Amino acid sequence: MSETVLLVGGGGREHAIARALSDSSADLYACAGNRNPGIAAIAEGFETLDTENPTAVVSYAEDVGATLAVVGPEGPLAAGVADALDDAGIYAFGPEADEARIETDKAFQRRFMRQHDVPGCPDFETFDDMEAACEYIDDYDGDLAVKPAGLTGGKGVRVTGDQITKEEAKEYLQDADYERVVLEERLVGEEFTVQAFVANGDLRVTPAVQDHKRAYEGDEGPNTGGMGSYSDAGLALPFMTDEDYHDAVSVLEATVEALDGYKGVLYGQFMLTTEGVKVVEFNARFGDPEAMNTLPVLNTDFLDVLTRAREGDSLPELSFSPKATVCKYAVPEGYPENPKAGAKVEVDEESAGDAILFYASVDDREDGIYTTTSRAFAVVGVADSISEAETIAEDALAVAGEDGLDVRHDIGKSDLVQRRIDHMAELRGE
Repeated sequence: MSETVLLVGGGGREHAIARALSDSSADLYACAGNRNPGIAAIAEGFETLDTENPTAVVSYAEDVGATLAVVGPEGPLAAGVADALDDAGIYAFGPEADEARIETDKAFQRRFMRQHDVPGCPDFETFDDMEAACEYIDDYDGDLAVKPAGLTGGKGVRVTGDQITKEEAKEYLQDADYERVVLEERLVGEEFTVQAFVANGDLRVTPAVQDHKRAYEGDEGPNTGGMGSYSDAGLALPFMTDEDYHDAVSVLEATVEALDGYKGVLYGQFMLTTEGVKVVEFNARFGDPEAMNTLPVLNTDFLDVLTRAREGDSLPELSFSPKATVCKYAVPEGYPENPKAGAKVEVDEESAGDAILFYASVDDREDGIYTTTSRAFAVVGVADSISEAETIAEDALAVAGEDGLDVRHDIGKSDLVQRRIDHMAELRGE
């Protein structure tokens, strides 16, 4: 039986999922709040709708005869879209809203880790009372990460001793009007991500990726949804050992064991510290941009993962090309604080050369594709080494030009990667 797959979401992550499914025998349909021209070119049909409205998504899924669904972003997961699809008899590869709380409620996430003895949990406390939270900041001996409990698109966290002072942290809590926050020890080291496919109690892990959240080169500026990322030709990154990677996998295994019935992607954001691997956060879906590093080197048929998950079978063992990847986002000038929309995107899949082009949030007009106020597109180089992959990505960006766009050109460059290696060596006293 041929499969009809509905993809929910219209960002760069979803373009990567669509591209992975385009190599399979599936008939692909997609829906999103924005029209992604890259996905639309691949899919049999593309519907613009509110993806956080479960009724609208299920209605479209039934109209196209979907037999499977992949829910990309966190918003629809939190809104119960996977629940509604499952209830309609359409298997959704994505956790139902209660399981998605591992991402959507950071207070739940930390308490869950503590309750189930999941390794790598930092010292933390949760607060509904912001005055009590401010007192905790005053009394805490050390720096803290201040995290709103709900979804903030990767932009809500503030870290004392890095981005802000303790006084500024208290002002942030008093001004931001959050209902609940998590205060946890500041983790010092190097961040990395490991993503896993999860279903039927199985998990299959993917290579480690390092994202770059800060807007400007040299890791300066405000946090963003992610300016780019890189992976190496093996499972680990250059500043890690294989043991560090396997420690992160052990955390994911313990989490899946405690999360009874979880399905979809479980994303572990980790900090490699002098005390080992610690959990920065979990996400209940692919990372964006990390999906664009992982899926292009996946040799295993992604459709096979989905069908086995639905049938209750063991997931297939995953095979990856032994290639490094470098992903660089082009964002509207002034992003994230004062983005200026309306710049024409001057690169397409042909002119990107050897790089893979993924569209994210763009305005697809009759006379061309233009930027919105969110991340516009990403280019990904795939090669034998990080350095070679970085060159491929840069060549594609040269075609795109700089007019109206900002890019972190330093991502994947040899000197930045070496700084990561040197940083961990220094912390470990090597």
